[in-house]
Amino acid sequence: MANRTRAITLRVPVTEAERALIEQKMELIPTTNFAAYARKMLIDGYIIQVDHTDIKAMAAEIQKIGVNVNQIARRVNATGSAYQEDIDEIKGVLAEIWRLQRLSLLKAL
Repeated sequence: MANRTRAITLRVPVTEAERALIEQKMELIPTTNFAAYARKMLIDGYIIQVDHTDIKAMAAEIQKIGVNVNQIARRVNATGSAYQEDIDEIKGVLAEIWRLQRLSLLKAL
C-alpha cells in the first residue's frame, strides 16, 4: 500500500438495483474497471438540476379545477342543471393550464 499513487479510498454503499444499473452503464463504455469508471464519473460527470416550479404551478391549477368540478357536480346533482358561468370558469382555468404548459415548454428550449 505504501507505493500506491492514490492513498485515499472512498466507499459508496449501494443497493443491488443500483449496482446492476452501474454495471449496465459500465457495459456501455465498455469497461470492467470500476475504480476508473467511478473516478471518471465523480470528476467529470454532469450534475443536472431541474426547475419544477412550472410543473408545481400547473399541478396547483389542476387541483383548482378538480375542486371546481366537484362543486359543480354537487350543484348539478342537487339542482339538475349546470350554469353557464360554471362552464366558463372551467374553460378559463383550463386556458391557464395550457398557458403554463406552453410557457414551460418554451423555457425548456
